[in-house]
Amino acid sequence: MTRRTSAIIQLQELSITVDVDEKMKPLKKASEMTVKELGSYIDQSVLKPEFSEDDIRKYIQEGIDYGCRTVCINPSSLDIAAELTKGTDTKICVVCDFPFGTSTTESKVAQAELYCKRGDVFELDIVANYGWILSGKWDDVTADIKAVVDVCHKYDVAVKVIFETDTLNEEQVRKSCQCAIVAGADFVKTSTGFLTGFEAYGATPEVIKIMLEECEGKAKVKGSGCIRTREHFLQLIDMGIDRMGVGYRSTPVVLGITEDASVDKNSTY
Repeated sequence: MTRRTSAIIQLQELSITVDVDEKMKPLKKASEMTVKELGSYIDQSVLKPEFSEDDIRKYIQEGIDYGCRTVCINPSSLDIAAELTKGTDTKICVVCDFPFGTSTTESKVAQAELYCKRGDVFELDIVANYGWILSGKWDDVTADIKAVVDVCHKYDVAVKVIFETDTLNEEQVRKSCQCAIVAGADFVKTSTGFLTGFEAYGATPEVIKIMLEECEGKAKVKGSGCIRTREHFLQLIDMGIDRMGVGYRSTPVVLGITEDASVDKNSTY
């Protein structure tokens, strides 16, 4: 059995019965929430590298119109996002060292500093070096995350750490969460939505359950990847998830505005 197959099986075999601490769960059922309340759980993904500037403007504006908490964008879209979100309730989330997380720590810090010092970035999603996670280099993983967290917090920017959980087994997911907590990260996050070479499962109830249990409120949990149905979206809210990365096609679906979204086979968003 390959490591990849083992990781997938270990996560899939977990019971999806959720025993998450009640304090982590919302005060009302997701099915009873308004569109505005549901929108506050969404970072609308506007990350495809092939997007034209017109596409970027269109999907950022849609995220604003849907009342999403943030629009999650590439660094080259920062000026457009700043222009469009100004005066709205939707904030800017920028990705850093995305989608591979393999730059040097010094490079990650320099990138984060450049984005955060603008003053208009609300949150930053950094990709952990998951090759290091798979190698068991836990001290290096923690130090790499902490260096980015420290510079972001200097500017009051919250940090979400992406692990690419589809590459990991349960123990590795749990240890990664502990690394992020020790490093002072604000969120742990499942996926980039751009992983290749592995089966894409993204924010399954099983892996979200693991992350919620391991973090115990010490870090928030963001699920991303393969959140395309309203049922899945509402289930994760009821489990106690804090945020979700949702693709531009799927946002109106999970909010109950439209019934279905066409699936992009090249992305797990």
